[in-house]
Amino acid sequence: MKTVNSMKLSFLSKSVNESFARAAVAAFLLPLDPTVAELADVKTAVSEAVTNAIVHAYPEGYGTVYIEASLTDTGKAIIKIRDKGVGIPDIERAMEPLYTTSSDERAGLGFAVMQSFTDRVRVRSTVGKGTTVTLEKNILRASYGQKRAD
Repeated sequence: MKTVNSMKLSFLSKSVNESFARAAVAAFLLPLDPTVAELADVKTAVSEAVTNAIVHAYPEGYGTVYIEASLTDTGKAIIKIRDKGVGIPDIERAMEPLYTTSSDERAGLGFAVMQSFTDRVRVRSTVGKGTTVTLEKNILRASYGQKRAD
């Protein structure tokens, strides 16, 4: 598997930037010729990961959210959403459906949503240093640049 394209993006952890992040990643995926459903899946997963960084990473103010995305020659999109915030002390527990550390009306379904809309989700976190969520989605085709038969 070889990387054929990549991009990096960073923005302030303000909620108004969530839609920007989602749209930017979706635009980056367009050369893979995703279906509407594939694009919606990735946009939803990215939205959840970015929202988690915005809501949980920097409780005392704003910080930076970083996105790195790459496309492979096999049609795989790899998207990393990273922050340098407070980190997650117990990743396994944080990934349980309905678990939230937020006192407002959060449902605690972010990781479950990410898992249901992508092929793979990995989370790495260090308390006090930040969190990286890696999303992988295989776009239906033999390889990058090939058109679907449908």
